[in-house]
Parts: sequence; C-alpha cells; structure tokens
Amino acid sequence: MSQTPNRSTPETADVVIVGGAAMGSSVAFHLLSDPAFSGRVLVIEKDPTYARSASALSAASIRQQFSSPVNIRISLYGVAFLRDIGARLAVGDERPVIDFTEGGYLYLAATPEGAETLACNHAVQEAEGADIVLFDAAGLKDRFPWLVTDDLLAGAWGRSGEGWFDGWGLLQAFRKKARALGAEYRTGEVARLERQGSRIVAVHLADGSRIACGAVVNCAGSDGRRIAASAGIDIPVYPRKRYVFSFTCKGPVDNCPLMIDTSGAYVRPEGHRGADGQMFICGISPEPEADPEWDGDAETVDWSLFEEVIWPALAMRVPAFEHIRPGRAWSGPYDMNLLDHNAIVGRAGEVENLFLANGFSGHGLQQAPAVGRGIAEEIVHGRFVTLDLADLGYGRILAERPLREANVI
Repeated sequence: MSQTPNRSTPETADVVIVGGAAMGSSVAFHLLSDPAFSGRVLVIEKDPTYARSASALSAASIRQQFSSPVNIRISLYGVAFLRDIGARLAVGDERPVIDFTEGGYLYLAATPEGAETLACNHAVQEAEGADIVLFDAAGLKDRFPWLVTDDLLAGAWGRSGEGWFDGWGLLQAFRKKARALGAEYRTGEVARLERQGSRIVAVHLADGSRIACGAVVNCAGSDGRRIAASAGIDIPVYPRKRYVFSFTCKGPVDNCPLMIDTSGAYVRPEGHRGADGQMFICGISPEPEADPEWDGDAETVDWSLFEEVIWPALAMRVPAFEHIRPGRAWSGPYDMNLLDHNAIVGRAGEVENLFLANGFSGHGLQQAPAVGRGIAEEIVHGRFVTLDLADLGYGRILAERPLREANVI
C-alpha cells in the first residue's frame, strides 16, 4: 500500500530511492539489512504494477561470460545470491522461488578473430573462478549434437553459474523483503532533484510533494537520464526498445543453453517441454542505425525482425528450428549506456549524496544483487566494502574513458 505523507509537516527520509523495480528494491533490501544503518528508506515508484519495467519484460538471465573482471565478479555474487534466494529473501515462513535454471550460455565463433576473443575471455573468466568450458568445433558437435557446426571454429559454454530465472519473481522477492525490513514504497513520479552546492537536499514529486533527504539513489531505468540531469549530472543513457519473441518447436533440442549465434540472435528454452513441444524465446540487438527508442508500448513488436532475421539465422544453426509455431511476443525497455554498454554505478561525481545505478544495457536483473549491495555499502560506510565497483564509476563517463566489454548482447 502506498504511504500518504502528512502535508502539515515537512517530510524527510534518510534515503530516497527513485525507482522500485529489482535494482531499487535490492538497494532498499541491502540498506536495511546492514546493522550499521537505522534510517528511513523511501522508494518512489511511478508504476507499482511494474507492467513496463525491464525487470518484468526482459529475458531474465545471468552469465559469467564477460571480458572484464568487475562484471564477472558481479555475476559470481549474483549467481550465489540466486541459488540461495529462498533463505536470503525469506519473509517469515515464505521462501521465494524464481525457478533458476543453470542451463548456461553458449557463445559461438566462426572466424579466427572470434575464436581468439573467446579464448582471451576464457582466460580471464577462468582466473576469476567462473566455470566456463571452451570447445572447438568437434567438441561443440559432441556436446550439442543438434547444432550445425560446419562453419564454427569455437564455442564457450557456462557449465554452471549461468542460466535464466523468473525476473518478475526476483523483483517481487526483493520488494517484499525490503518492505518487511521497513522500506516504505510510494506511488509517484519524481519531477526533479533539488540541489544546493554539492548536495541533493530534496526530491520533488509531480504532485507537488517535497521530500527532504540525506541521500538519493537513481534507479529510474528508462527515466534515469532525466532524473540525473535535474541535478546537473549528464549520463549517456538512452532507452531503447528490445523485442522478445516466443515459438514452440516439436523437434528435439535437448539441453539447450542460452545460445548466442554468430549472427547475434539469441535463443533459450522457456519452461518445461509439453505435449506440443518445447517453447523457446529469442531476440536480437538491431543495428545501431535501426535501433528504436523505447516508447512505453510493450505490446507492439516488429515481427519482420523475427521473420526475416532471427528465425532464418536460428534455423540455419539448429535444423529443428526450421519447423516451429510462433507464439506471443512483447517489447521492453533497454537502458543503453552509449559510452560502453556497461552500468554506471556509485557516487555521482561532485554531488556527494547522489548515487547512480543506471545504464545497465540489458544486465540490470543479473547485476541487481551485487550492485544493490555495493550502493548500500557506499551510502552506509562511504566506500565499497565487499566488492570494488569503481571500474563502473561515473568518473569514466566524465573522462570519456570506456570500459570495453567484448561480450555484449
């Protein structure tokens, strides 16, 4: 239930979190779980149904297969969190279930350059403790007999610690636990942040409310750039639209991971195999010049992308996909950091009490556990305590110094 402020007295909160989906609720949970924190946490969410949030509309997966150590470490914590979510986010006797399936990611390479990239990434991943297997073409065919490997030189597969889960379930589990710990959720839209010198002193809502605050966390997703700009902070984060298509295949594609084809199209199983076959979901990142902006419409999709690009590529890679029955499709927001497709995390430069969690470029759900913990640590302890997230900091944005990531989908 939304909290209604008492308009007769000024309202204050120790921490105001803008955006209450998975990331904002993770920050709230981690704050209130810290014994050193005893303040009031107020989460402002403009759409309590979350019907158009990335948390509800994404393909909801997690991988270790990054090329940068910080992203690998974030995922290693994330997968440990998801495996133990029933205990970590239990409320009383109720233990959340998110159906985490460790089916792995499978990246494919058809060129010497692509194979070299996978090998270099694998060395970094192995050094960080990720359980990734590197295959040549023969190894791929042996492990995945339904796969066409004639043109392939290599593949990398997450044997454990990678897979997919119920993103809606994760969002609700974080939110319910945060509320149980004392977080207050209010339905409202943030109009602007009020800045005085190097601090944010208040959050103004569209209904005229003013909330004085000790700190603000920007977890506003597709609205994140506007919120930051109201405090004089420029972040290169723009909402893009991504489509997710579903189809059913009767032919056997046993033990299918989340596969990223050389074309850039991805596919993974969804749910259990039924009498009509196995359902899959799939998608692709469009070319930059044809990348549509997110318009809030989750129902309208570009079916030509499936019919002319995704399905032909997947059918060439997996012959069983030549005969399918298309299902429903939807679209969702993808908050792209145009500098380097990596998140912007932590203190917003000279604004000492504004913290950013923006521009996740499709990785928000999987990074919510570690980033929520990190932001909470910065607020409470003044630094990252358990995992240093400085490589994702706002300083690289100011310096235009991208953190290059070789595996971006």
